[in-house]
Amino acid sequence: MEIIQKERGSISNANVGWIELVKQLKINSFSKIFILTDSNTKIDCLPYFLSKVNFKQQPELLEMHSGEQNKNISTCIELWTTLSEKGADRNSLLINLGGGVVTDLGGFIASTFRRGIEFINIPTTLLAMVDASVGGKNGIDLGNLKNQIGIIRNPLLVLIDIEFLKTLPQAELTSGYAEMLKHGLIYSEEYWNELKQFSAANMNEVNQLIWASVKIKNEVVTEDPLEKGRRKTLNYGHTLGHAIESYCLSSEEKKTLLHGEAIAIGMILATYISTILCNFPKQKLEAVTSTFLKHFQKEFFTKKDIESIIDLLKYDKKNSHGEINFVLLENFGKHRVNCHVENQLIYEAFNYYDNY
Repeated sequence: MEIIQKERGSISNANVGWIELVKQLKINSFSKIFILTDSNTKIDCLPYFLSKVNFKQQPELLEMHSGEQNKNISTCIELWTTLSEKGADRNSLLINLGGGVVTDLGGFIASTFRRGIEFINIPTTLLAMVDASVGGKNGIDLGNLKNQIGIIRNPLLVLIDIEFLKTLPQAELTSGYAEMLKHGLIYSEEYWNELKQFSAANMNEVNQLIWASVKIKNEVVTEDPLEKGRRKTLNYGHTLGHAIESYCLSSEEKKTLLHGEAIAIGMILATYISTILCNFPKQKLEAVTSTFLKHFQKEFFTKKDIESIIDLLKYDKKNSHGEINFVLLENFGKHRVNCHVENQLIYEAFNYYDNY
């Protein structure tokens, strides 16, 4: 059981986290407490959450529809309106109980309502535990474009309890696993090799690996909270991955991909590009590719699909002065940021992926 101290609040694991939550509720004397869930976590996760905390005042429940397609300004307007109608003030607290969509949007709601109220993230998916809920990024999508509107502001507390993982389908667990593999790529080959043994059946091992990923991300975002340098490495594979995710979300012909499924493709592509531009070892490229394809089903992209995906790159958040910036690797844990990649090389990367 551990707790990581941060500038605002902390990241807590399991039993320590529940004690810290009760402590925060006691010392802050919030005027009102609101719990944001989606339609899934209301059923699957809310009962367990309420069984762990004895509230002195009855919290108000807010509910949004589940799914990335609802991480938008319309949902925000509905929730801002509900908060106002229910008498939320600047001393209120919003507890975000859910996956990455809930923690991203809930943090944005809290950071903008009445110019900012306190919020706590309780991630219920593997993806949210190791990525979305940690680091203070809060935001929403602009149409099908990922995370175009947002703010960086840390929650009062992040509480991680792997008991919530028991409610997840296998696809959601695998989606989160992609972000853990990313941590291995950008941090150390040793951690990458540990992750290859990941099995949701061994919850004790899962807990240890999740906590290792949380520590890696916390180290990176603490060093570079505003994403001026090292924090950009957390976007490894995301430049193309987000474009693939957005394209599949908007295309009637493509299957909608979970975030981790799209990012897994993006990381294979980025690692191939890294072998060309940064001399990432080719034998390690083969190992990376085979590991991802062992867990993630291969998708197929036509030349027209790739053209559309490349066109979406202009909306990537790391872009500057009209240039599309990639994060690439020289080796495990050895990165380059702000790399420029020609479109022809992107086509070559897709060809490598399609023909592997």
